[in-house]
Amino acid sequence: MSYEVDGIKQVEFNELQEIINEGKSEPIVIDVREPDEYVEGHIANIPLIPMHNLPALIEEFDKDKEYLFVCRSGNRSQNVALFFKDRGFEKVSNYAGGMLAWQGELATGMERVVADVKELYK
Repeated sequence: MSYEVDGIKQVEFNELQEIINEGKSEPIVIDVREPDEYVEGHIANIPLIPMHNLPALIEEFDKDKEYLFVCRSGNRSQNVALFFKDRGFEKVSNYAGGMLAWQGELATGMERVVADVKELYK
């Protein structure tokens, strides 16, 4: 069951797994950890855009889309969601507990690193 923290919807494991299994175009799930963390283990097919890259890319994101952010523990992704919300994005959420709470399979390697935000919308 989702809940809110500081006005940001918190998504738990079962809900995130359902979102991924359904394969819908939204929310767009983005891993915001560092590349070395992503390589060690990430949710399959989830793109990586490290948190420190987001301020330079924020203008390229579509404010009409829905985003769900993932990190190691849920703290960085919560901060990213707040950053987006402060810049006028209304449909943002955080994966509570982050990868530490992920109970599904993990992919490894640099599977899907986003160089251009437009890749998220294909």
